[in-house]
Amino acid sequence: MAWNPELYGKFQKERFAPFEDLSDLIDIREGLDVIDLGCGTGELTRRLSDMLPGSSVLGIDSSPEMLSQASPRSRSGLDFELMPIDNVSGEWDLIFSNAALQWVPDHQKLVPRLISLLRPGGQIAVQVPSNHIHITQLLIQETAGEEPFRSALGGWVRRPSVLTITEYAELLHENGCSGITVFEKVFPHILESAGSVLDWLSGTVLIYYFSRLQSPIKEAFRDAYMKKLEKLYPEGPVFYPFRRIFFSGYKGESPA
Repeated sequence: MAWNPELYGKFQKERFAPFEDLSDLIDIREGLDVIDLGCGTGELTRRLSDMLPGSSVLGIDSSPEMLSQASPRSRSGLDFELMPIDNVSGEWDLIFSNAALQWVPDHQKLVPRLISLLRPGGQIAVQVPSNHIHITQLLIQETAGEEPFRSALGGWVRRPSVLTITEYAELLHENGCSGITVFEKVFPHILESAGSVLDWLSGTVLIYYFSRLQSPIKEAFRDAYMKKLEKLYPEGPVFYPFRRIFFSGYKGESPA
């Protein structure tokens, strides 16, 4: 499954905005061992590195296309590596992830495993989109359930792995975290048209569908979904509220 950095970056301002809220949760200290899970093209990983003087920051991503743009941003104390989040190991003072864990299944197991990789007093800070209940995403599932797409997909529909804010809070508590912060925030985006909504989703969740379909079915799926978006948003601009979950905690006691 190939990611398109240019298409993903088309809405860079909107996609980068949550980084500010997430970075506000970080306990700024010197000399940390930090890993950024799902670093993408590396711009935000570099900003994270700038925030943490004297720290060693590693950005990982499973997309060679994204990493090809991240690697030139390497410098002393900042490196990038091709690696799936599932394969992460080692010991860390800060595990950071901005809009990446939603692509990894089974958060009931994933979050405890990540916490286990923290040193005592280490921090986990994560942001995940929680917009899977928005009508635009429900219409993707609806389209996937229609013929000929249902047969072409073998009945497959992407099921979200994102939990509720209460479930994340419980996971942090059950796995020995203190200083727990969990909240959900709506980011109000104004997009130009229904076509802009399609472009937004084509850079994320629709990749999973397009990668499973061959031409001309793939184009037919896109056109069928676009017709639904045009019916939903017959005129622009489009108000596109986007929900995101933030959670953070320290392993054991938080540092003084």
